[in-house]
Amino acid sequence: MGILGIVSILYGIYIFVKLYVSFMQAGFVSKAKSQKAVLMLPSKFFKSGRYSFKREKIAILETFVEYLLFIFWMGFGLRWLDGAIGVEDPLVKSVLFIDLFFAINYLASLPFEIYRKFVLDEEFGFNKSTIKLFILDQLKIAALFLVFGSALVYVVSWIIMNVQNWWIWGFLFIFGVIVLINMIYPTLIAPMFNKFTPLKDEELKKDIESLLQKSGFESSGVYVVDSSKRDTRLNAYFGGIGKSKRVVLFDTLLKKLSKSELLAVLGHELGHFRHKDIYKNIFMMGVMLFALFFIFANLPSVLYSAVGLDIHEPHAVIAMFLLLSPMFFFFFMPLVNFVSRRNEYAADRYGSELQGRANLRNALLKLVEENSHFPLSHPLYIFFYYSHPPILDRLKALGFEEESEAKEAMKERCGADENR
Repeated sequence: MGILGIVSILYGIYIFVKLYVSFMQAGFVSKAKSQKAVLMLPSKFFKSGRYSFKREKIAILETFVEYLLFIFWMGFGLRWLDGAIGVEDPLVKSVLFIDLFFAINYLASLPFEIYRKFVLDEEFGFNKSTIKLFILDQLKIAALFLVFGSALVYVVSWIIMNVQNWWIWGFLFIFGVIVLINMIYPTLIAPMFNKFTPLKDEELKKDIESLLQKSGFESSGVYVVDSSKRDTRLNAYFGGIGKSKRVVLFDTLLKKLSKSELLAVLGHELGHFRHKDIYKNIFMMGVMLFALFFIFANLPSVLYSAVGLDIHEPHAVIAMFLLLSPMFFFFFMPLVNFVSRRNEYAADRYGSELQGRANLRNALLKLVEENSHFPLSHPLYIFFYYSHPPILDRLKALGFEEESEAKEAMKERCGADENR
């Protein structure tokens, strides 16, 4: 068996495991949504279960398309695209090749994105976006990629062609770009898609600043983002690194949570800051990237020959990296998610110390219900995909099962739903 056959088998195993996990999750949710409601009113529990089940069906179809794209590219697509670009300059050819590679993959995934937003999310009342806004978003993304993505490909291609041990320097360059993006995202990139305005509620702003001061968090400001123009989901985050750090509140969050609950959510996020979780995540990403660069720098030349490419051409190396790296990330991410789940528990503890367990617990309950996040999942799905602990486990750690008033509140909500 040749190297192409071995790679194809490995990719097939990856697709099989991915599909198996999705089928297990879909079957689990399909059964669970009709059973006794957990954390939600029965009607919302069933509705969120239907939403989760339908999203997973779409994910299964996407995985099949991903496999078809792999067969296309490895079978003849890479060879065809390489021959179709009649450019002699290897750096320019590399940029054109990768741009077209991304464009074809993007067009293959676009129908799923449109269906999710304008059919599924519309059906369940999440979508607030318009066709015009969606098109503008896609054009902005395309423009950013054409300008900055092409520049990135050009530099990496130059490194591959001209630098000994290119994979070390290529890794350092890409890792540096990732850190830079984290720094400039909240102030330069995010405002291209949403409007950020300083928080006008002076009392709330004062309470937030007091909370930040307790944790030693220096912020460039507290901002509200107009997320409601796209969907109804609630969220808040701290964006940026160093002096670019800012507090960002979704406008939907301000409408749904009380001040104490909102401060508890921010307290949780401050827990990540205090524990330096963002730097831990960047470090783990660095480890993954380093391993990937090493692997792809040492792939045998016969693999490239088998798909009609020349290992000495930079676009061939980059294309192979982009095509096969999802397989690597899929099996590496459970380790990253395991660490992330532990970090979430620690952040919950910190947030509850700042604002009280009851406030954080109530905020989590509202987030689950308002975001229609189905609270139950198959253990295998949790293992591969959950970067946060299951909501029931988080609430249990916050004393949910031990405090009778929380149980009584749930009974009252369920009773109100049944009386409708």
